[in-house]
Amino acid sequence: MYSVCGNMVSARQLFDGSPVVDSVSWNSILAGYIRGGDSEEALAIFSRMPERNTIASNSMIALLARERRPRDARNLFEKMPVRDVVSWSAIISCFDQNEMHGEALEMFALMNSDGVPVDEVVLVSVLSASASLVAAKEGELVHGLATKTGIDSYLNLNNALINMYSSCFNIPAARRLFDSGLHLDQISANSMLSGYLKCRLIDDAREFFDSMPQKDAVSWSTMVSGYAQNNLFSETLALFQVMQLREFSPDEAALVSVLSACAHLVALKQGKWVHTYIRRHGLVINPILGTTLIDMYMKCGCVEEAVEVFNGIKEKGISSWNAVIIGLATNGMATEALEKFSEMKKLGLAPNEVTFVGVLAACRYLGSVAEGRRFFDSMLEEHKIEPNLRHYGCLVDLLGRAGLLREAEELIERMPMAPDKHGNLEMGERVSRRLIELEPCHDGAHVLLSNLYASSGRWEEAVEVRARMREKKVTKIPGCSLVEAGGTVHEFFAGDGSHPQMRDIERVLNEVARRMRLEGLQPDTSGVHLDIDSEEKETSLHRHSEKLAMAFGLISIPTPTPIRVVKNLRICGDCHLAAKAISRIFQREIVVRDRHLHHHFKGGECSCGDYW
Repeated sequence: MYSVCGNMVSARQLFDGSPVVDSVSWNSILAGYIRGGDSEEALAIFSRMPERNTIASNSMIALLARERRPRDARNLFEKMPVRDVVSWSAIISCFDQNEMHGEALEMFALMNSDGVPVDEVVLVSVLSASASLVAAKEGELVHGLATKTGIDSYLNLNNALINMYSSCFNIPAARRLFDSGLHLDQISANSMLSGYLKCRLIDDAREFFDSMPQKDAVSWSTMVSGYAQNNLFSETLALFQVMQLREFSPDEAALVSVLSACAHLVALKQGKWVHTYIRRHGLVINPILGTTLIDMYMKCGCVEEAVEVFNGIKEKGISSWNAVIIGLATNGMATEALEKFSEMKKLGLAPNEVTFVGVLAACRYLGSVAEGRRFFDSMLEEHKIEPNLRHYGCLVDLLGRAGLLREAEELIERMPMAPDKHGNLEMGERVSRRLIELEPCHDGAHVLLSNLYASSGRWEEAVEVRARMREKKVTKIPGCSLVEAGGTVHEFFAGDGSHPQMRDIERVLNEVARRMRLEGLQPDTSGVHLDIDSEEKETSLHRHSEKLAMAFGLISIPTPTPIRVVKNLRICGDCHLAAKAISRIFQREIVVRDRHLHHHFKGGECSCGDYW
């Protein structure tokens, strides 16, 4: 009675004071400690038991599973003189809980070969393991076994089957089960919704979500997370806002998804709202939530806020360190990024491949070739990390910017990537053609080669490359920029005139151009690789997506709030020049996050020092 009521002090006093204790007494005190989560006392009691019966051993296997000690659980299972169906269920569940899904299926095969009858609990664990391994054949066999034994209509088993078929990308089978189920609950509906999202059937998932007669917090969080995982960030934020209006509390996965969406869209206002929500509700900022917050602030150019979150995380994992190192590097604080890397190593935390992306990016930003080479070599020699494409890309870019083209070319022969041309036409042409051989459908190498020809006036060859792109259906990614104003994210494409405030945007752009001409600043047309005259080139530059976004920011975002723009490609020289001019002429702070770097424009200067 005391054990069941959670009063283990009184239970233990009675147990220790009893002149005689039998197996029931031992099992009761053991069960009490296991139920209360006191693994230390449970292990001590189990080790003292004069006779370890099946019930006690089954309880200990369950405890060891929770303690993530599957090998100890297996040893205990092997030593059991008598095993019942609960013993088999406990060890199979133990393996599944500890992500040893293959071992779980192997143990189930042994259970069958021993002729032990199965029950619902065992099959649910086996189906979970099958789903994790995407083992459709094994899952279908379990379904057949459930039907044969007459337990296939059990609710928990039905839900496990829906999850298994969804995880194995057999949505029709999952939906048939769902539609034919006589006894369904909210878990059934959430499992079906999750299945659609796992299979990336977003429209079907949203249609199912809208048709659900009842939705709980899990339903909303699942749909919100599904949008984010499929890079539908605007939809993520829109649905999250509706979720808040319906007064459903998001779980950690939903908050992480929303912060990720805010980071991609530079939706700082909404990101700050989520941070406030976390603090107001007293939620613990664990490494996962903390890392996402750091990433959001860094991608919005708010370095101080990001570092503050980092410092507040009690248990910092490698992901938290990586987020702050990469964030500092991309925000132009490369020296601070390398200092964080040194601090991390002093604390005994081993870097991983993501860490070195940030470290090499910092070296690239500083133009520190010697440091870059040293860190690159240390990856394999010191840390046993095989460099991947991104690491090679960082080092090639660093070498190329330093004019070490021959060394960069040698590196390219070992790993494909797309460096800048740096004015060396012959080598750039050779590198570009090599990249096209390696990745014939990648737009970057084709565009690089076309731009090389155009920049040297070889228009016929440039047109020929573009023609080949059309033949192979290789499309160039259009320039796109995002800017948040009033809690809404606005999207601009290069040359697009569809925004409802385009007349005002054009007026601001014309004023910017007029003020720049008065100061003697001429448009930088070197980046326009088209065979057109100078006036047409200036007109083309006038409608670049980041210029449209900055002009919109000037009329929509009040001072002193910075104008934050995210660009999907690298910012061109003319837009960089314009951003510096706007920051000085209009006395506005502008942050442009392009494909490689955060550019902080203030007072006519950029944090990158015109080196990007």
